[in-house]
Amino acid sequence: MESVKIVNEIKKLPPEAQQQVFDFIAFMKNRYRRTLNKKRPQKVNLASETFIGIWKDRDDMKDSRNWLRRIRKSEWSDPNV
Repeated sequence: MESVKIVNEIKKLPPEAQQQVFDFIAFMKNRYRRTLNKKRPQKVNLASETFIGIWKDRDDMKDSRNWLRRIRKSEWSDPNV
């Protein structure tokens, strides 16, 4: 629609309806400003992260399945059994 036509249609509305149109425009501007301003997160190179390899020297974690099994058993087992 042309801007002039939209303005003319708004002018034909009663003042309360014009206020509602104004409020709706403000709402839409705010909504799309947030959408347009959102930056996409940058991809992270995991290999360069500091947490990679923090347990490489731990002998108890060489076999991660075994380590996890032992942890689960010690943490989740019922001590009354």
